[in-house]
Amino acid sequence: MSDEASVPARAPGSIQVIERMMSLLDALAESPEAASLKHLAAATELHPSTAHRILAAMTNARFVERQDAGTYRLGIRLLELGAIVKSRINLREVALPFMQELHEQIGEAINLGARHDDEIVYLERTSSGRALVRVVYLVGGRAPLHLTSLGKLFLAAESTQKVRDYAKRTGLPGKTPHSLTTLTALEKELDKVRRHGIAFDDEEAELGLKCVAAPIHDDEGSVIAALSVSAPADRHDPEWVALLRRTADAVSHALGYGGKK
Repeated sequence: MSDEASVPARAPGSIQVIERMMSLLDALAESPEAASLKHLAAATELHPSTAHRILAAMTNARFVERQDAGTYRLGIRLLELGAIVKSRINLREVALPFMQELHEQIGEAINLGARHDDEIVYLERTSSGRALVRVVYLVGGRAPLHLTSLGKLFLAAESTQKVRDYAKRTGLPGKTPHSLTTLTALEKELDKVRRHGIAFDDEEAELGLKCVAAPIHDDEGSVIAALSVSAPADRHDPEWVALLRRTADAVSHALGYGGKK
């Protein structure tokens, strides 16, 4: 007897119950307040007795909570499972397929970076394979926040006082004549980043190299990482901005981000 034949067929009814459970969970998620049995039955087009039976089973499993007034809301078990999923999400693994797709579209290096203290750490990079300038930051490399388009996005998310604290701590060291080495210049640049939601590095980390970066948000809307495109200045294309923004948004949504802040 084959392995396939030895596995008992799943009863059609069990699949139907799962579908009904999911429809009830969706209805509860869409309701801003605890929902009545009548409301849930109508929203899912289930008979009240059927909805009541399934809700009772989900209540026992803590997927649903039943209130004293006979209403229902999503249960704590979902929060527990969500926390487990969130803790197991690997940012690099989520972002890499989107980075590779963008790399294929534009043919330039795509960088993934996250903040660690006062620096950007490069988590992943797709090489263009045709760069004419030296690659400054490889995977695992670090750079001061104010010298990179990636880092500027994190500084732009900070308060004015925190930006000034950063400037005082670091002294805003420069690497090229284009580096932002004064607080006035940095604050002016960050104001543009906040208004446009995009950041640029105009030969500030290396002469001849330009970068543009877009933020990645987590499920709470916080900037947790960023994507950038880096290329020689003479190959830089303004049309990359829209593609980069769309890619960063796609990564954000894959991480559970629901919309714009």
